[in-house]
Amino acid sequence: MKDNPKKQIITLVAQNIFSKHGLLKTTVDEIAKAARMGKASLYHYFQSKEEIFKEVVEKENRFLKEKIREAVNKETTPQKKIKIYILKKMDYLNELANIHSALKDEYLKNYAFIEKIREKNSREELFTIREILQDGEDNGIFEIDDIELTAFAITSALKGLEYPWSINISFPEIESNINKLLEILFHGIEKK
Repeated sequence: MKDNPKKQIITLVAQNIFSKHGLLKTTVDEIAKAARMGKASLYHYFQSKEEIFKEVVEKENRFLKEKIREAVNKETTPQKKIKIYILKKMDYLNELANIHSALKDEYLKNYAFIEKIREKNSREELFTIREILQDGEDNGIFEIDDIELTAFAITSALKGLEYPWSINISFPEIESNINKLLEILFHGIEKK
């Protein structure tokens, strides 16, 4: 895509339109008009609206992963890495409407490319959390009996919280909730 400026323009305008109207309500005519080209010209670069959406979602997903990775790598402790991972993921998911839609909207699950993106994201998220936990274990910061299960529990909890947090809560409140949840994760709920 980087080599073709017209394809970049189509993707950029489509990203904006899809984020406002979603995949189902967006038309190829709207995208072509916003890109200042004919519908036939657009079909020279993409075979369908779904192919354009796939390109947009993959672009947003690459951006999301890159920004999260950068933020995590800047942190020095595993506790801070987990916290920034969660915060940045929530922050960017709210900003990137199309990848957010691809990861949560039920009506999109019938698209094979969406399922592949969801599965890949789940594997990568599990890997990242497991890596952070292992680093904490190796450095004597965490004491975890089963890192794989702990990483699975954390990622599952995050997935369950993404949707309600994204529609009902302001970002400062999300950050406060994340701090409370991490307090439970790091210190437990048992009386000491």
